[in-house]
Amino acid sequence: MNLAELPIREIDRFGEHVSVIFKERQWTNLEMRKTAMRLANGLKSIGINKGDRVIIQIPNCPEVYQSFQAVYMIGAVLVPINFMVGDVETAYIYQDTEAKAVISSKIFLPKIEACRKNAPDLRHIILIDPDVPEGTLSFHRLVEEHSDQIAIEPTHDDDLAALIYTAGTTGVPKGVMHTHYSLYINAEMQHKTVNLPPGMSSVNVLPLCHSYGIASLNYGLVVGGGKTVVLDKIDIDAIFSAIEQYRADIIGAVPTLYVYMLMHPNPEKYDLSSMKYWISGSAPLTLDTWQRFKEKFGGEIIEGWGLTEAGANNSANPFHGTKKIRSIGLPMQGTRMKVIDDQGTELPPGQQGEILISGPMLMKGYWRKPEETAKVLREGWLYTGDIGYRDEDGYYFITERKKDIIIKGGENIAPREVEEVLYSHASVAEAAVVGMPDEVYGEDIKAFIVLKPGKSATAEEIIAYCQGKLKRFKSPKEVIFIDALPKNLVGKILRKELRKM
Repeated sequence: MNLAELPIREIDRFGEHVSVIFKERQWTNLEMRKTAMRLANGLKSIGINKGDRVIIQIPNCPEVYQSFQAVYMIGAVLVPINFMVGDVETAYIYQDTEAKAVISSKIFLPKIEACRKNAPDLRHIILIDPDVPEGTLSFHRLVEEHSDQIAIEPTHDDDLAALIYTAGTTGVPKGVMHTHYSLYINAEMQHKTVNLPPGMSSVNVLPLCHSYGIASLNYGLVVGGGKTVVLDKIDIDAIFSAIEQYRADIIGAVPTLYVYMLMHPNPEKYDLSSMKYWISGSAPLTLDTWQRFKEKFGGEIIEGWGLTEAGANNSANPFHGTKKIRSIGLPMQGTRMKVIDDQGTELPPGQQGEILISGPMLMKGYWRKPEETAKVLREGWLYTGDIGYRDEDGYYFITERKKDIIIKGGENIAPREVEEVLYSHASVAEAAVVGMPDEVYGEDIKAFIVLKPGKSATAEEIIAYCQGKLKRFKSPKEVIFIDALPKNLVGKILRKELRKM
């Protein structure tokens, strides 16, 4: 199949309806489809063919959706890059993919020109702005000048649909190869698991040029009949306003956004009563955040988990059933998960080890990195690098990333255990813990703290607080106060940056 067939199926099932809302303007599913078809013909006219890579590097807007569809239609390969990714990573992706075109905006043109210096295959810069400079192509002119009639390029299930680069939290980003089938089946598995009705209204504030954005788009088309309010920046007032104005009932967010919502001085001025599903992923959600959110907003945050290498959505707490706080929930239908020890032996419930995942939604591998692929894909299982356990009811819990474990005096300490205590302090908005070199223990614990507005605390106070709730051995030796924690584009804390401090 070709993923470009999903919008056609959705239109056939539900007819024409509003599907995307952006800055008060509304687009129907049919308008979005016709624009994508015109763009697809425009891409073919400049020599973009099946298998060619096309970079999409735009903030959230309808043109992202249209570009995705157009690239799929002609059998080309989508390469989404968030515009906030640094120059070094961007230049690497340009060169690594040998992309022929980039779709972006002229405000990023200096960055694009700098990054393409070592990417001779990049021939076309397509800009979404009303006026574009000489030497570039106009997105909207390509749309206006071409027909909305096009035959979808036939693709096999195993044909490459997207190259999605990892966030680079631990090193050089790797291109995750997803096929038309792996992305489609991930959406189907999610739909069968959560079983939400068609016609829902969602708010999308997370980056569309990310694995979660791609997965959410496919899922929305599989469910069908709904509309998405697209926001192009993180703004809690804008999120609350969109929920109220469009009676939204579902949002996908990250723990940081829920912390920001809790810090809003006057959320009562917004009518948020339509919201049914507050979803969280990408990073661990603390018990303190979950409890305070329920007390303040009345909703239970539904925590899930997924990896770019497995299509972004792989497990979740039941939307209609028992939710276990701090758990990533149950595997999606058709997904297998297990926990193993260092020798590869599967562990019983309650014992910690590395979480493995298997299913038809797994990536094809890492782009041009067979050795890296072989390290994580073995006998049909993806070795996630996440440490955790399964309880007697089959719910999975992640305790830490394998590479983030602090080894102090030979004892393993999970940063999350310490962070849970830090978050419970009345003055702490955000916290992260990393290992620091120590002459006695090899490693000791350093905590980075972001204080709530108007609150104060000293390092000594924080350390004493932790010692009152943890073993002294597991309490931070050093506390650093900073204005903001370094994060990637979807809210994961960049511990490698903290280690550099």
